Amino acid sequence: MRLLHSGESAGPVRRAALSDLTDDWLRNLFDAAADEPRGISLVAVGGYGRGELSPRSDLDLLLLHSGGDSRRTAALADRLWYPVWDLGLALDHAVRTPAETRRTAADDLKVQLGLLDARHLAGDPALTAALRTTVLTDWRNQAAARLPALQELCADRAARLGELAYLLEPDLKEARGGLRDATALSAVAASWLADAPRAGLADARRTLLDVRDALHLTTGRATDRLALQEQDQVAAALGLLDADTLLRQVYEAARVIAYAGDVTWREVGRVLRSRAARPRLRAVLGGGRAARAAAVRSPLAEGVVEQDGEAGLARGARPERDPVLPLRAAAAAAQAGLPLSPYAVRHLAATAAPLPAPWPAEAREQFVTLLGAGRATVEVWEALEAEGLITRLLPDWERVRCRPQRNAVHTWTVDRHLVETTVRAAALTRRVSRPDLLLVAALLHDIGKGWPGDHSVAGAVIARDMAVRMGFDPADTNVLVTLVRHHLLLVDTATRRDLEDPATVNAVADAVGTVPTLELLHALTEADALATGPAAWSSWRGHLVDDLARRVTARLTGDPAPAGPWSAEPAAPTAEQERLAIEAHRTGGPALTLSTQHPPTAPADPGTEPLGVELLIAVPDRPGVLPAVAGVLATHRLTVRTAELGELALPAVLGTDPAPVLLLRWRVSAQYGALPQGARLRADLVRALDGTLDIAARLAERDAAHPRRRGAAPPAPRVSVAPAASRHATVIEVRAQDAPGLLHRIGRALEDAGVRVRSAHISTLGANAVDAFYVTDTAGAPLTAERATGVAGTLEAALRG
Repeated sequence: MRLLHSGESAGPVRRAALSDLTDDWLRNLFDAAADEPRGISLVAVGGYGRGELSPRSDLDLLLLHSGGDSRRTAALADRLWYPVWDLGLALDHAVRTPAETRRTAADDLKVQLGLLDARHLAGDPALTAALRTTVLTDWRNQAAARLPALQELCADRAARLGELAYLLEPDLKEARGGLRDATALSAVAASWLADAPRAGLADARRTLLDVRDALHLTTGRATDRLALQEQDQVAAALGLLDADTLLRQVYEAARVIAYAGDVTWREVGRVLRSRAARPRLRAVLGGGRAARAAAVRSPLAEGVVEQDGEAGLARGARPERDPVLPLRAAAAAAQAGLPLSPYAVRHLAATAAPLPAPWPAEAREQFVTLLGAGRATVEVWEALEAEGLITRLLPDWERVRCRPQRNAVHTWTVDRHLVETTVRAAALTRRVSRPDLLLVAALLHDIGKGWPGDHSVAGAVIARDMAVRMGFDPADTNVLVTLVRHHLLLVDTATRRDLEDPATVNAVADAVGTVPTLELLHALTEADALATGPAAWSSWRGHLVDDLARRVTARLTGDPAPAGPWSAEPAAPTAEQERLAIEAHRTGGPALTLSTQHPPTAPADPGTEPLGVELLIAVPDRPGVLPAVAGVLATHRLTVRTAELGELALPAVLGTDPAPVLLLRWRVSAQYGALPQGARLRADLVRALDGTLDIAARLAERDAAHPRRRGAAPPAPRVSVAPAASRHATVIEVRAQDAPGLLHRIGRALEDAGVRVRSAHISTLGANAVDAFYVTDTAGAPLTAERATGVAGTLEAALRG
């Protein structure tokens, strides 16, 4: 009893001492009962074999014998088992020959796993040694068949008992990320087929064992479930501040084990696939080329490649010189539906240069792209967290990491709830004009939990600091702060206030301020509730929130709407734009320039982070300009971040009345590799405009040579007509997943519909394209309502196809 309750001998020391005492006792029982030890031995297996005895653990014992006198063996077993039962100890026992043991292990995977930890206690050591050799040899020889069965066993447990890292009353042994999974990882390592990441794994296992020890002592029962009513006592027994601190330690340990399991099982699958493919590759390619064929590396983004079903770093990647590389790799992996290579994540964590504050534009765009990948975001986020990259990017994240939510409505810890909310928000990005703000607000809306006071108020302060660090401008920062501060406003008001009362609607309208902000808050409310748990959202709640949002929208649009940027007088052309327009008019073909953009505060500072590359193109107005230009950019692997298209007439410069010149202003970046030369872009654009360059065929050829990996299906594209947005044109709004050639397809579809694009405003926010096209009929008049609806429907069908 002194051993069990001594604070000085807790943890591994106590477990080892308890195992030693038990060993000595059983050894004495065996020596007293066995008249001849040869040909018979007592073996500890399972947790007892590993020396992991908790105060109320079962004893897993095997009495191994070589055959012969069965009555003698049975008598010895009785003299061993009855004293154990007399003390009230739980006993899992078996009496078998080596051959019987081997057959049983072949039939029962759980028996075989227990035998991997076989440890000699008493009797004939040669018999035990021979058994261990046989068991390990069989395990390694049968690994290709046994490991998939073990993985299925682990998955079945996880489906039944949930994830230890998120449960308020977790099973320390059986839940995903628990002690059973840690044992399974040891079994995989023993197969020599693959191995688990070692960093932190031993400490995580020790943490769970320490908690189980304290649980056994405080309850006096052999239980692995950490029930709510026992958590304060267990925390006190471990010298922890409170039950929340206890759960955070348990969750941290579970995440380490679960992540190690994900990586390990992925490696097992890769090795098994490689083994299965090797004979076929040898037959087709010959042995020397088989290895080279298996090592194909396909580019995903600058510095990022796909290899063996994972996203890793290109050979020329230099994280120490490229602070955006961790986010670029994460975004590329999530968008492709690939896991991040654990070796790549570890290398990035060790060598990547820190991001400056504020973040450069590319970092913010890649971050939004990561958040918008849907379900694939979760696995990539967990990989970044496992190596400490998330808290390095977002220091305030540490407060919510693994923080429990003691509310039966909540399914997840605070941090995982925030990630789950972004997953839900990614499916709602077509409903809002600023999907980037929706995704970031979804990630930050509960960031104030863990601070004193109202978490919405505290979160608004933190969100402002984080938004500034990410490089959002003051207007966008204010929107994010409003969303975080009022993320509960719609659901609370809709379910607790009289919606017929004008004061109710006015209060919400005053809080949100604008219709775009209300749209964002509406989507965030739904994403937050869906990510909370099944009890947090229902059709009834959704109907009430929708009704409130409609009433507030009507209140906000009661006054004349502020003019949008398209309705203002066009800005006077710059000297460079005039030069290009004159050149395009005189040559009858396109004129263009490529230039690097810098922030306006320090354009000449060589150390300033560039905003991107600006491409200016002037071309005489004619049908097909937009799809031609967009298609040429796509064939050269240029990603369009923003674009504007408009007419530029220059009678004062030319002294005549020339046909209008179209000016296209693009901000582009290379998907990977260097930017193309301007002369080559112009040559291809000339060919595209005169019809000698088949853009569709070129894009199909490129995709066939380097197919783009896609992750989970994104939300369907949405095309709508913006009512009363312009008096001079019909505004067609497109919200879709960005992809190579998307703008070319849109332009081609609009051309085929027989409408003329007067101007366009293109934005790529993360992986979401948010575009507005101002179109007229061939006579230059806005489309009729019926025709506009038809054009929108045709365009949406083309994008879905």
